[in-house]
Amino acid sequence: MSGRPSLWLRIVVPTALILIWLVLAGIGGPTFGKLSGVSSNDQAAFLPASAESTEVQAWQKRFTDSDAVPAIVVVQSDTAIPKSGLAAYSELATKLGAVEGVQAPEPGATTSVAGPIPSADGRAVQFIVPVADTNHVKTVVADLRSVVNSGLPAGTQGWVTGPAGLTADLVNAFGGIDGILLLVAVGAVFVILLLVYRALLLPFLVLLTSVFALCAAILVVYLFALWGWIKLSGQSQGILSILVIGAATDYSLLLVARYREALEHEESRWTAILTAWKAAFEPILASGATVILALLCLLFSDLNSNKSLGPIAAIGIVFSLLSALTLLPTLLAVFGRAAFWPFRPVYAGAHPHEHTHSAEERIAGLDGIRGVWRRVGALIAHRARLTWIVSFVLLAACALGLTQLRANGVEQTDLVLSQSDAADGQKVLAKHFDAGSGAPVLIVAKEADGEAVRAAAEKNTGIATATIYTGGGRPASAGGAIAPAAVRDGRVLIQATLKAQPDSAAAEQVVRELRRDLPRADTGVLVGGVTAIALDTNDTAQSDLMKIIPIVLLVILLVLMLLLRSVLAPVLLIASVVLSYAAALGVSALVFDHLFRFPGADASVPLFGFVFLVALGVDYNIFLMTRVREESLRIGTRPGILRGLGMTGSVITSAGVVLAATFAALAVIPILFLVQIAFIVAFGVLLDTVLVRSLLVPALSYDIGRAIWWPSRLGRRIPQS
Repeated sequence: MSGRPSLWLRIVVPTALILIWLVLAGIGGPTFGKLSGVSSNDQAAFLPASAESTEVQAWQKRFTDSDAVPAIVVVQSDTAIPKSGLAAYSELATKLGAVEGVQAPEPGATTSVAGPIPSADGRAVQFIVPVADTNHVKTVVADLRSVVNSGLPAGTQGWVTGPAGLTADLVNAFGGIDGILLLVAVGAVFVILLLVYRALLLPFLVLLTSVFALCAAILVVYLFALWGWIKLSGQSQGILSILVIGAATDYSLLLVARYREALEHEESRWTAILTAWKAAFEPILASGATVILALLCLLFSDLNSNKSLGPIAAIGIVFSLLSALTLLPTLLAVFGRAAFWPFRPVYAGAHPHEHTHSAEERIAGLDGIRGVWRRVGALIAHRARLTWIVSFVLLAACALGLTQLRANGVEQTDLVLSQSDAADGQKVLAKHFDAGSGAPVLIVAKEADGEAVRAAAEKNTGIATATIYTGGGRPASAGGAIAPAAVRDGRVLIQATLKAQPDSAAAEQVVRELRRDLPRADTGVLVGGVTAIALDTNDTAQSDLMKIIPIVLLVILLVLMLLLRSVLAPVLLIASVVLSYAAALGVSALVFDHLFRFPGADASVPLFGFVFLVALGVDYNIFLMTRVREESLRIGTRPGILRGLGMTGSVITSAGVVLAATFAALAVIPILFLVQIAFIVAFGVLLDTVLVRSLLVPALSYDIGRAIWWPSRLGRRIPQS
């Protein structure tokens, strides 16, 4: 590493690397705004093929060629609407049917819109509008709302709700994910980097590394989604941006710290960057590989939304790694000490003079360590057992909040935290009609058993009416068919209207009861529809949690064993990360219930929180323990623990603050799922860096001593200090 690097290393390689990244950013940057064009927020698209509601959806397509999603237009009047006044609303039905994107009417019909349908109390009417252009639901619903707002009689108010209206409001809420989210995240990281480095140029170099990584990742994700290789959703799109910015910045912080350290020992900036790169390469690569493997464990998920996030996020981490190990070293080498201006590192020779302490203050491993990390190291040296026991008790106390966690799904009307016309309309609909109007439970039964299944469904107290689909827009009657039932491959389709709101817990319970009771009339009966899709999604997500957590832990444990050449240390590190996750989730549950008063949590929240906190928490374990192992080889285990903590403490803390700030930026998108993930990961990362990585892990390791490296030779050959 001595001497001046060749011209090839100083000119050709840096120029080539910068040009490659400029090309990737130039192509990937403009692609950012196109991601929404290849993403889908349709819950049904993410269910496994084996789900009962998925089977029903396939049968439904045999009964009707239309993939239309119903929008429910509900109009409420200040006074009772006389029957003679309903004619005035017929014109509104015609206007709604003429909106571009609404399903065309059948031959002989004037409109495909059903209604006006008066309420029993005479104070409201509703229209069922089939939205055929499901790729542009947001635009179609916006046009429907314009028609409603401009065409109502005096003294009335209208809303567009139902599955199409709720989907449109969800898409609108994701609208800021392309720009606002990224601006907030980058702005927060920039401010933190300014405070950490107190340098003007370095934050720009680090952010440039992160943004270029994101541009490249977006390009690959866009192409994969365009080719149909992955399913992209709004939530995975937002998580991708945050994860890349946060991870790339974390890796950059470690490299910058080693570079600054090397500049104090090496006069040549080129030699310094090679020294720093060599020292940082293993922990950065190991950290990134661990996160990638943990994310790819999501491929074992049965829920396609979880399964698709794995490769999407892994692609982001791959480019975070590549940018931190290629682009950033190049930029640092080009700018040298000027990158740290106005506080440039000063070359102090190969053996710099270190701050000395009196004999009473001198602690093995803390020579040259000053400030807060010397005080933390001294605490661990003198009170190791007390430190880790107190830390453990605090985390265990936080974990007790898990008993308050309600992660069994929420109503779709609660998903959007900002004002929602569809959510307001759903309340009005439930006030005047059966809340399940327009989103019926769909039941597929054998033709011979169709009437028996229909009658059994209608006996359920949660079902208002149940009718057999005729294919001509009219249901068969309960007592004998006025129009013949539509039959496909010996099956009939039954539409059951729920009394409760389709996305409510009460409606899901009705579906469970139907699936339990209807097989008595037909052993091959299938129950699906909007409510069943939500139910199957929640059940599948909860099943994924129990399956994927052990897989992720096993993968990370094996990686740590290979990296640290030990068994005991990785086991203890994994245990600390799991405890940290439980504590973060426990506190989050209390905050969600008693501070934010959220109605509950999506069933995928605990799984996503686990994957991000455990995978990213292991990053800090790797940063710490690889340095501890490096120092232990030189000066012994216990001094090595103190020195490793002192040398990485500020880096890990800074990285934790940066990652917490980037994930907290998710909260600017008013989607319940993203706000909850933002809090869980941000709080969990801070808890991990401040308490677990700074006190619990080093104190426990110090208390155990060289046995921490069992069964490797390091634990046997280096005398315990």
